[in-house]
Formats: sequence, C-alpha cells, structure tokens
Amino acid sequence: MTTERDLIVREMQLVDVDMRIDYFHNASDDYLRTLGVDRALLPAREAWHVFYEEDYARPVRERVNYSLVWELDGRAVGFSSADHIVFGKQAFMHLHVLSPTQRRDGLGADFVKASAPIFFQTLELEHLFCEPNAFNVAPNRTLQRAGFRYLFTHETSPGPMNFPQVTTRWVLDRPA
Repeated sequence: MTTERDLIVREMQLVDVDMRIDYFHNASDDYLRTLGVDRALLPAREAWHVFYEEDYARPVRERVNYSLVWELDGRAVGFSSADHIVFGKQAFMHLHVLSPTQRRDGLGADFVKASAPIFFQTLELEHLFCEPNAFNVAPNRTLQRAGFRYLFTHETSPGPMNFPQVTTRWVLDRPA
C-alpha cells in the first residue's frame, strides 16, 4: 500500500523476522524500558526465530502474530505487528520505528494509518487495539494522530516480554 509520502506497507515475510529480533536484542536497556520491555524476558534469538518459523507455517487465521514491514525509499524503517488475535474480532497492534533518528519524523502516524486497513482486512477485525506504555509519549501521540480513540489507562503486563507498567489502551474500530 502506498500513501502520499510514498510509504510502503507490506506483509512481513519469514526472511524479515531477524529485523524484528535484532530491533529488540540490539536496543539499549534505557530504550527497552521506554517500551516497557524487560531484557531478561526476551526470547533467545534462535528460539525466537524458531517461534516465527512455526507461526509462519500456519494459515493466517491460526497465527499467533501477524506483522507488517514499513518501508521508505525501498528501505525498511519500521514494523507493526498484531498479537492477542481473535480472528474476525480483535487484535492488539504494536508499532516500532527502527532508527532512533527517524522516531520523531512523524512517520509513525502515516504508517499506522496505512497499516490499520491491512490488519482489518487480513484478520477480518472489528476492533484494533494498541496499548503502549503510558509514559512513552511518542506512540500515544502517534495513535491519536492516526485516529485511534483513547479508552483508559491501567496497570498491567501487556505481554510476555513486558514488566508490570501503566499503559494506555487505544482502539480503532473497523470503518463502516
């Protein structure tokens, strides 16, 4: 899918998953804390890759994770993934810009706007949620700019890599 800024959003292939694994494993501890991620809870690189091999072998309807790659000028600059998928109903989206120098360029909102229709169509969703760390301002502003609606703030451990934290839950409903 292409938008007015010539951004490309495409389905992440198995050959792309090392980009995602490297993103987390190569991140600084400070950055991981901003994301609400505990380095000690990251899967080992090889085990994580095996997880993706197994997940990609399943039909999309049965996957644990569905991911998209964000490209700008033919180069991957980020990715978005959906998990906690209830096919035909809802999923939780995550958004990540790879380069620290591009995290404040306003790309996130454009990529989220381009990604949401793909998630809705591919996973046949009614609702797309996102639940970033409440103190990580960038994704919260990005979601608001991309048309997500704020639901609430609460303390939780959003996923298996996360420590207990305060998060904000946002939702985008399937367009009529």
